[in-house]
Amino acid sequence: MPHSDRFTFENAHGQQLAARLDVPDGEIRAYALFAHCFTCSKDLHVVRRVANALSACGIAMMGVDFTGLGQSEGDFSRTTFSTTVDDLVRAADVLAARHEAPQILIGHSLGGAAVLAAAREIPSARAVATINAPCDPGHVRHLFVDAEPEIVERGEAVVDLGGRPFCIRRQFLHDLDSQEAMQARIRQLDRALLVFHSPVDQTVGIEQARHIYDAARHPKSFVSLDGADHLLTNPNDARYVGNVLAAWAERFLDSPEETPETEPDYANPMVTARTGPTGFRTELTARDFELAADEPSSVGGTETAPTPYDYLGMALAACTSMTVQMYARRKGLKLDDVQVAVTHAKVHASDCEHCETTDVHLDRLTRTVTLTGELTDAERERLLEIANRCPVHRSLENEIDVVTLASSN
Repeated sequence: MPHSDRFTFENAHGQQLAARLDVPDGEIRAYALFAHCFTCSKDLHVVRRVANALSACGIAMMGVDFTGLGQSEGDFSRTTFSTTVDDLVRAADVLAARHEAPQILIGHSLGGAAVLAAAREIPSARAVATINAPCDPGHVRHLFVDAEPEIVERGEAVVDLGGRPFCIRRQFLHDLDSQEAMQARIRQLDRALLVFHSPVDQTVGIEQARHIYDAARHPKSFVSLDGADHLLTNPNDARYVGNVLAAWAERFLDSPEETPETEPDYANPMVTARTGPTGFRTELTARDFELAADEPSSVGGTETAPTPYDYLGMALAACTSMTVQMYARRKGLKLDDVQVAVTHAKVHASDCEHCETTDVHLDRLTRTVTLTGELTDAERERLLEIANRCPVHRSLENEIDVVTLASSN
């Protein structure tokens, strides 16, 4: 079972929003953000049950009470669909600052329309799932259609939603009217999409799922929630959603511990070196690139090119820089620039606290990483962890088998 971390954060209007992060007991593979239904809260049973199912698969999930709902501050009557989307984007920023940016966005009912609208403002999101969601946020107007004339005339009206009174203002209707076509947003989603919907949903008809699915581009999937009601009050339905969602998202996620390692994509990875009968200047080739190496004059070189150890440091520095930047882009971090400096020295093993033996000399590569950008302390720490997982670093720490062959000319 997951354990819950409850906290508050400030939205764009200075109001404190209540949040809950359900964290697996074991390793966390990814983070998800859940947007609940219209007038609901993060503590709705469907949210908890989906969180439990995702937790069993190593996915932590954050839920948040939007402005004026649940335990959050603010006046619900002054909220709109746009403010809900703003709260969702702010929640993603907070999750990124506290832990890691969400890779999965999940929305139930109107929350589904909210995640579809917010996805383009949450660059870390790689997978989006909707549950019994409308294609258009304006679909909620049917819930208070009888009160709409009063809302338009008087500016507001109290309506019964799910057995509770809520004040709906004219600005809410105006905001719905101003929303750009959701089908255009869905076409431009540029993320994997999974649509869950019950064919017997009496609140949001199954045709809404078809509109979402038809508007989306691949990769997209649809799962029918046979026999489920709108709120997934049957615990098995909510658990099913969580289990299917975790299995589906697997192929689209970057694991937090996964290094964006890339294999050479060129046909011939061989490099060559050729040194003449005098001096140490050496001509190098790597595919179609021509380089050179040399030694300092103190050992008989001419210092016209980097030394072999310079190239070793360059390999580590370049790989580190590429890996950190690649990870930052995938996670949507605001990393403007990364610089890596590497120095090489020979040290006695007794000076190395991580060495198993102390009676030999060894090589030490000291790497200094400079990160420039609007990053939190947690993000900087995470990027330094990723630096230690670059492929060249791993190769240097692994046991390397060097095989020497003789070639006759």
